[in-house]
Amino acid sequence: MDNERIATPERLSGDSEETSLRPLRLNDFIGQKDLKKQVGIYIKAALGRNENLDHVLLYGPPGLGKTTLASIISNELGVGFKSTSAPAIERPGDLAALLSSLNFREVLFIDEIHRLKPILEEILYPALEDYALDIIIGQGPGAKSIKISLKPFTLIGATTRAGLLSAPLRSRFGITQRIGFYKKNEIFDIVKRSSRILNIKINDEGARTIAERSRGTPRVANRILRRLRDIAEVEGEGHIDGALAAKGLEMLNLDELGLDNMDRRLVKTIISNYDGGPVGLDTIAVSLGEDRETIEDIYEPYLIQIGFLKRTPKGRVATRHAFEHFGFSNKGVIEGELF
Repeated sequence: MDNERIATPERLSGDSEETSLRPLRLNDFIGQKDLKKQVGIYIKAALGRNENLDHVLLYGPPGLGKTTLASIISNELGVGFKSTSAPAIERPGDLAALLSSLNFREVLFIDEIHRLKPILEEILYPALEDYALDIIIGQGPGAKSIKISLKPFTLIGATTRAGLLSAPLRSRFGITQRIGFYKKNEIFDIVKRSSRILNIKINDEGARTIAERSRGTPRVANRILRRLRDIAEVEGEGHIDGALAAKGLEMLNLDELGLDNMDRRLVKTIISNYDGGPVGLDTIAVSLGEDRETIEDIYEPYLIQIGFLKRTPKGRVATRHAFEHFGFSNKGVIEGELF
């Protein structure tokens, strides 16, 4: 695994153990206290009426547990769970077949729902509102519309870019919940829980060090835990303490805030090349040789969260905290080497 990517919140091919770490019930889901309370109430109310749960939209940065929460909701409802992603649904027939196969109150999870094609959204509207499919057979003047009834179901959509959802689609979700970054004490609890499941020996100081550098993201915390396990087995005594965690994270190029090489390049580029901003996202993307969506969805949320970047109408701006953290005394003045 590329050390520069150790802090990415996106799912990587090496994250195969992630599934085994996912909690199955709401009580075992650590963090997101208010969200859990609200969702728990909605689930109990739906069960009490013997109805399907209202359609749910989960949004927030990647790696925070949207897929996990969707699976937990189906478990709490005691119904089946079918999962797909918007890019995987290519034709209207694919979506129609998926919807018609759902059982009563079953959960359909669509990841990256903001990438659903407009023609598929049109099919989804009557399915979400009336539990029916309007199928057009034939073409031209001889075309006929056939209505197919569906069993009541719950759609759970997940997205990292809620602003890209069309207004008609967004309005059809009765429950909308944002999943935010986790607090350090919550990540600490997640690391301790994961270490027990994976049978990794770690003390509180080691878990706390991981929590401080995990960018408030469970997926990153679990990935770091697994990499430190490797380091502990090869270069340590098989257990993770504070000293080994600090040494390992230095090897992985993660600083005390959890910033990796790409984070540092991004912020330093804005400071050094553009006098701290404002600078447009497309310009930053060209300077770094990165895709603008990757910068916007993967890197920026955490940098904004810790107060290093601001999004303004004129572009991105590096804050005073970023200048101080990277040793810039004033705009354009560097104390030490840039890269």
